[in-house]
Amino acid sequence: MSKSVYRADFPLLDSSDVIYMDNAATSQRPQAVLDAMNEFYKHHNANPLRGVYKLSVEATEDYENARAKVAKFIGAAGSEEIIFTRNATESLNLVAYSYGLNNIKAGDEIVVSILEHHSNMLPWQMVAKATGAKLVFLECEEDGEITKAEIDSKINENTKIVACTQISNVLGIPTPIEYIIEKAHSVGAVAVVDGAQSIPHKKIDVRALDADFFAFSGHKLCGPMGIGVLYGKKELLDAMPPFLSGGEMIEYVTRDSATYAELPHKFEAGTVNAEGAVGLAAAIDYIESIGYEKIESIERELSEYAMEVLSKNKYVRILGSKDPKKHSGIINFILEGVHPHDVSTILDSKGIAVRAGHHCAQPLLQHLKINSTTRASLSFYNTKEEIDSLSAALSDIRKEMGYDE
Repeated sequence: MSKSVYRADFPLLDSSDVIYMDNAATSQRPQAVLDAMNEFYKHHNANPLRGVYKLSVEATEDYENARAKVAKFIGAAGSEEIIFTRNATESLNLVAYSYGLNNIKAGDEIVVSILEHHSNMLPWQMVAKATGAKLVFLECEEDGEITKAEIDSKINENTKIVACTQISNVLGIPTPIEYIIEKAHSVGAVAVVDGAQSIPHKKIDVRALDADFFAFSGHKLCGPMGIGVLYGKKELLDAMPPFLSGGEMIEYVTRDSATYAELPHKFEAGTVNAEGAVGLAAAIDYIESIGYEKIESIERELSEYAMEVLSKNKYVRILGSKDPKKHSGIINFILEGVHPHDVSTILDSKGIAVRAGHHCAQPLLQHLKINSTTRASLSFYNTKEEIDSLSAALSDIRKEMGYDE
């Protein structure tokens, strides 16, 4: 089987024959990212922000340089608008607890889409229950599309927060996020964007989007686990109280009170994940060395090929749009008569890693009247030959399960 020219950049892939198709859950890490983290620990390891000695100063520089790189990468106005978190889930919870609980009251409405990952739904359920606000859903069509009519009917003068994914982790479909943000702002609402699935596949400019908050995880972007990002407009972040309290997020503490540090540090309590930030910066360098134009081109071609090949199997039902361009490398399917967990287990025995289940989006699957699915999610380091292997394996599974074809 021919291999992608990029596969050799990833030690786990290069040292095995695994066909890795669970990229929507987490990507693999290139050697450049592993080297950057190793370099930090070998030569710059100290607690950032806390010491005036050389090692601590170097660790602080590494950490803050990573923040500046992220700010430039997503088009933020400045580094103070970049908050490092553990992941997109923590970023979204930060907004819910720090902004939502302090700005939402009974009678207000919070709008989320039915497409949301639980990470961008459960925090808003919490805020609604705690404040007496109403949670309103943007419903989607069978292919995942959210229409302008639906948006216009749900976002109104009572709407105070609109939280929406940019790309669905189940169907791969992009939402009309620009229109959703525009509509939110037209009624004075704040727009929160979950970019965990979009930023691995396309260039993001938060100021062009005019997002008030934008969240993503490093581990889906070829970076390490345990590092996430929350972008927020400075005027909003300035007005928000800290999410966590403790070391490094303070300016001055007495027995009875405290004043908080300036942005971004008031949201980064405790010892920070400097290694993760350094790894994320290296991942950004790696992504930019390939270029989003190239990444999008490869993944579009792979999506088109996967849908073409898998559609030839009469027992495979692909969910979502019939347009491969609206799948963002995500091919979610049902194999007739075989439970997705069995599909995934059998594929694993053949060296193919895919995801099975509800994909942390149970309300969407309920909306689509489906219990669980099998998801193959592709990245630029996948190949057509790997898709052929997936297709061949799927053709054999029903026979292995006892069906007489």
